[in-house]
Amino acid sequence: MSHNIQELKKEFLEYIEIEKGRSLKTVANYDHYLTRFLDYSEVREPKNINESLLRDFRLWLNRQSGGRGRAMPKTLKKKTQNYYLIALRAFLKYLNKRGHHTVSPEYIELAKTGERQLDLISRAELERLLLAPDGHDVKNLRDRAILELLFSTGLRVSELCSLPRDLDLSASEITVRGKGEKVRVVFLSDTAKQALKDYLAKRTDMDDAIFARMGKEISSGQELRLTSRSIERIVKHYAVKAGISKKVTPHIIRHSFATDLLRNGADIRSVQILLGHANISTTQIYTHVTDSELRRVHQKFHNKGH
Repeated sequence: MSHNIQELKKEFLEYIEIEKGRSLKTVANYDHYLTRFLDYSEVREPKNINESLLRDFRLWLNRQSGGRGRAMPKTLKKKTQNYYLIALRAFLKYLNKRGHHTVSPEYIELAKTGERQLDLISRAELERLLLAPDGHDVKNLRDRAILELLFSTGLRVSELCSLPRDLDLSASEITVRGKGEKVRVVFLSDTAKQALKDYLAKRTDMDDAIFARMGKEISSGQELRLTSRSIERIVKHYAVKAGISKKVTPHIIRHSFATDLLRNGADIRSVQILLGHANISTTQIYTHVTDSELRRVHQKFHNKGH
């Protein structure tokens, strides 16, 4: 059994890709974080990783520059520091599981971060956005279908891009493969389903992707399937057209999907499943949207006995 830390890092990255089903992007990120740790620490074997070294590494991370402001250098954000710690903790867990003597992964506690703030658009802004592709050519129909599908399903942009053309639109649900190769079912509104039918009826190409490049968007040697970046540009274009001053991304439409469900009475567990979140703690960032409803209940029912 090899004790060389570089060999073990390579085995760990292969393990999370093949056995844990992590995306290539996640594997690349873990490789980056662990490489920086190993470069800093200069350890050669798992037994060289101890609590003192981890404490020193955290201190070093906390003092790294994360970009420059006008007055002075900014330090690395706590959230970014946590990415390093999460990768390192997973690596230590892997080493312990395979019988290598090293520090326990439980020793690593994540840095405390401020409560995440959601960027949201109003219902009126959302409606203007959905109506912004108002032409009847294939490109406008495609873009309308993209926006309607994002809001109807809450799909991640990567999930939307990977959809095949041959969806069964006679049903009101589609199966998607999300993070970690996990499969879930999402549901189509009547509006989204009609938008997809109108768009697909106008398609003349034979590409397998449901959302493909059109006309001047097509470059020589480039595949037709739209990328995540392409979808982001499309959403941004129509947000400007709809007169929305805030930055609007596919992920903000995903936020709108989740908050719309909660405002209309959906329970948090159902929203978690529909979004494809592995942990309910991720979904709980949306619960603040129901605060206004709680306030109304409090005002209606509290202290009414006098």
